[in-house]
Amino acid sequence: MNQVAAPDTPRVGSAEAALLEVIAQTLRDLHGDASVAPPVSLDSFLDRDLGFDSLSRVELLLRIERALVVDLPEDTLARAERVRDLLDAVEAARPGSVRGAARATAPVQRGILHDVEMPQNAGTLLEVLDWHVATHPDRVQIIYLADETQHEISFRALAQGAEAIAAGLQHAGLRPGRCVAIMLPTSPEYFQTYFGILRAGGIPVPIYPPARASQLQDHVLRHTGILDNAQAALLVTVAEAMVVAHLLQARVPGLRRVVTPQELATLGGALHAAAVRSEDIAFIQYTSGSTGNPKGVTLTHANLLANIRAIVQAIEVTPRDVFVSWLPLYHDMGLIGAFLGTLYVGCPLVVMSPLAFLSKPQRWLWAIHRFRGTLSAAPNFAYELCLRRIDDALLEGLDLRCWRLALNGAEAVSASTVERFQKRFAKYGFAPEALAPVYGLAEASVGLLFPPLGRVARIDRVQREVLSREARAVPAAAEDSTALAFVACGRPLAGHAIRIVDASDNEVGERTEGALQFMGPSATCGYYRNAVETARLFHGGWLDTGDRAYMADGDVYLTGREKDIVIRGGRNLYPEQIEEAVGALAGVRKGSVAVFGSADPRTGTERLVVLAEARSSDGAKRARVQEAISRAVFDVIGEPADDIVLAPPHTVLKTSSGKVRRSACRALYEQGRIGAATPTARAQVLRLALGAIAPRLRHGLAALRHAFYGLYAAGLFSVLALLASLRSEFAPTEAAVWAVGARAARRFFRGAGIAVSVRGLDRLPRNEACILVSNHASYLDSVLLLAALPQPYAFVAKRELRAQFLAGRYLTRLGVQYVERFDLKRSVEDANRMADAVAQGRSLIVFPEGTFVAREGLLPFLLGAFLAAARARVAVVPVTIRGSRSVLPDGTWWMRRGAIHIEIGAPIYPTAPADDVFASAVKLRGEARAQIARQLSSQPE
Repeated sequence: MNQVAAPDTPRVGSAEAALLEVIAQTLRDLHGDASVAPPVSLDSFLDRDLGFDSLSRVELLLRIERALVVDLPEDTLARAERVRDLLDAVEAARPGSVRGAARATAPVQRGILHDVEMPQNAGTLLEVLDWHVATHPDRVQIIYLADETQHEISFRALAQGAEAIAAGLQHAGLRPGRCVAIMLPTSPEYFQTYFGILRAGGIPVPIYPPARASQLQDHVLRHTGILDNAQAALLVTVAEAMVVAHLLQARVPGLRRVVTPQELATLGGALHAAAVRSEDIAFIQYTSGSTGNPKGVTLTHANLLANIRAIVQAIEVTPRDVFVSWLPLYHDMGLIGAFLGTLYVGCPLVVMSPLAFLSKPQRWLWAIHRFRGTLSAAPNFAYELCLRRIDDALLEGLDLRCWRLALNGAEAVSASTVERFQKRFAKYGFAPEALAPVYGLAEASVGLLFPPLGRVARIDRVQREVLSREARAVPAAAEDSTALAFVACGRPLAGHAIRIVDASDNEVGERTEGALQFMGPSATCGYYRNAVETARLFHGGWLDTGDRAYMADGDVYLTGREKDIVIRGGRNLYPEQIEEAVGALAGVRKGSVAVFGSADPRTGTERLVVLAEARSSDGAKRARVQEAISRAVFDVIGEPADDIVLAPPHTVLKTSSGKVRRSACRALYEQGRIGAATPTARAQVLRLALGAIAPRLRHGLAALRHAFYGLYAAGLFSVLALLASLRSEFAPTEAAVWAVGARAARRFFRGAGIAVSVRGLDRLPRNEACILVSNHASYLDSVLLLAALPQPYAFVAKRELRAQFLAGRYLTRLGVQYVERFDLKRSVEDANRMADAVAQGRSLIVFPEGTFVAREGLLPFLLGAFLAAARARVAVVPVTIRGSRSVLPDGTWWMRRGAIHIEIGAPIYPTAPADDVFASAVKLRGEARAQIARQLSSQPE
């Protein structure tokens, strides 16, 4: 049953309740599936929110009149924009109604925020924000801490800032479905930019700003691959990062513009809010892959909201909670877990820069104290940093009794860190059960495993040798000093499932280590424009996490990344255990140790390499440190390392979230670049600038070739179109006009070198009228069908084309049926006229999407063509066009070379009873759209 939600609770038996039920039932009939029908409220727009086109709106009004026994005014069809307008019309039509007068003097009062009040029916993040703006616009959602000041952002301010940036993005040329990179530090502008990109119809791609000048070259090279893969059109950054931004722009041909949020907000112009659906991409999270093969996890609005709702349920978040965060917003834990999660619930987010935390970790704890934070999250290293870098004197008076849940995730959780943090901060009111190890990954949006609330973290000690050789997690004796310790990360979120499998994808038993896989509504559909890695990700319906784990008593214990485990002599060695032991040594920089395997062709196994950043450059001290590392490694695994490399600070490479990049460190080691002098920032800039010359030249030549081809194709089309128009003036019949146009169209495609293939011509009905319905992706689509079809059909086109001088005259002679798009009454009349034409034996071609957009995928189908088919009892023939969007993209008249495929499907005949035209039309529409969607997905453009 579709859920009906309204700001005002409808009275039982009232006109309001009856109206909402009629609308909900009509939507269920339109969609054929209650689960996908949009939610209904009095403030829902009939077209934008509920998807009623002019003809389905006629059906809705008829049902309202029958169900509520009223005679609605004639102008209701044109004037009613929202459900509330329909209610006013119903009340006005009822005898003795005073509804209108009462509403004029008693406006609706919005309720205050209750614990259970959340945007449960929102299908997109934009709808979540809109819901909060409508419900409590001035409620503070974000408190941004900078130095000793704080900046408060209400829902209204967030929405207004986002709209200004969205208008600026559209003014800068952003088209729907294109990616926009965000390279901003934590700031109020970040939140507004993210939602501004969504509001403009773009896809946000968070990337991190350069941390140090010494890493400039590595930063630019890594992000060049990301921006190129994303085909980012714009980059939003701060003025201070413009040098890096322009270096990226020089290496990424499609990156047309680099702007600041302030520049976007002042560009002005009216915002044309894009239609955003739940299945649209809400952002792309690039994981820490190699520079040559970036993996961008595509996450839709539906993915994110499913994950957020499951997390909210698991940890019982309410609007009374307060989340305190320093997590970077370019990482999923900070963006989704902190920002979007709190936005959904409506609880305040107190946020500070990651640099503020890293320089003085006590700022995090004092922010929790000051704002009475109840929730916070961080990787394991943050808890370790609090243990090592904060003196007791800096914690005098600290009160952490408010902190009900400290989530520890995003990297391997250390049992030692958990136990020591619980013990040290207990005297400041921190409850041991508040520290909750969790597990997630970008491919699952952010969260996957959570422990039950109120439980002290479980730590499992297992026999090292049995696990490393036999993959069995056998409990170790208390006195076993070589035991491995793993922390339980809990159970899957509601609606999600996990399994642990062996190398053959067979599930393993309790306490047996294997590969961790998952499925659920927050799972990504794959990596953006990376089919190879996407294929590796999926195992049937299961997604591979890339992690190894085992189950024990219902809990999942993570043992390490599959790609990072070192296999030496038949044993699995776990880098985290060795890194933790080495990092605890005096003279070694904590968190700056990388352990990895390097292939040894002589032995056929891997060499164990320990790369550690040393604090001292003194030879004697370094020798002692190296000896201490050797002993520590032996104590942990029972055998020595093959190579121990001491390196200067900042040698160990890390991801944006602080994880050690072991594969990158291995490459550094194998290339012999450990300890090599780092070029100055100026030298790196010069090298990058020189390296960008060749790609820019190649891009320039390609653009020149494209321009010449586009000019040639446009000229050829214009000449042939003019000749066809002139010849058609002397054609005696519509069939002759069709033949002239078809010959010109075929000559154009041949002359332009555009290959057009057609399949399924034998499926066209012979000697009977029908309606061809096709997807619409380009202005070329009509010309394509003109060239491809063997017999004349009448196109159905928008009425505005009739007024064009040459095109309008030719189309009229071709027999085009014009329909009205804006006047609802005339639109209905035109649809009836279309049905009459079909009934009289005229076959039609209709583009039921009504328009086309730049992004891939089908738009909703309007009902007119299918009502005409249902009334005339004729077949609907689905036609799928693939490739035209690439040959002539939206927003340009410059064509590109390419191949176009046209697939004519099997006819679909009305099967519903002849007296139920509406039901028959809905069924025809659903079957035709499903057939076209299948064809599009079988061979994407």
